[in-house]
Amino acid sequence: PLIVVLPFGQFMLRQFPILGIIYLPLQPLISLYYGLPLVGLIIFFVLFLAVVRNPQISHFVRFNTMQAILLDILLVLCGLLLPILVQALGVNLLTETLYNIVFLGILAACGYSMIQSLMGRYAEIPSLSQAVYSQVR
Repeated sequence: PLIVVLPFGQFMLRQFPILGIIYLPLQPLISLYYGLPLVGLIIFFVLFLAVVRNPQISHFVRFNTMQAILLDILLVLCGLLLPILVQALGVNLLTETLYNIVFLGILAACGYSMIQSLMGRYAEIPSLSQAVYSQVR
């Protein structure tokens, strides 16, 4: 999700370039992700089929993988809807705010999930975690 949300951060990163530091370690992955066609789709299927649906992998890893996949799906939906809104309304305070909310929300969710995972806890994100639990048995 950190790489997929990058286009939503265009306004925020322009206003606060210091936030770009977050993406410096990910730069090789970003180049690979956006440089090769269909990489995102391939990663999705590999993670879903090889990790989420594999009962031999720990529940903790499958849970976190599925949570990341659902965040990606949410980003794809936002990526389809927000440009339509921008075409209808133009780039204004409302559309910039929506892009910033998506960007900061995903950054917060990823940061929270990473910290919780490092502490060995499940990252309980309301509604999202319930959907994950229903998919990962």
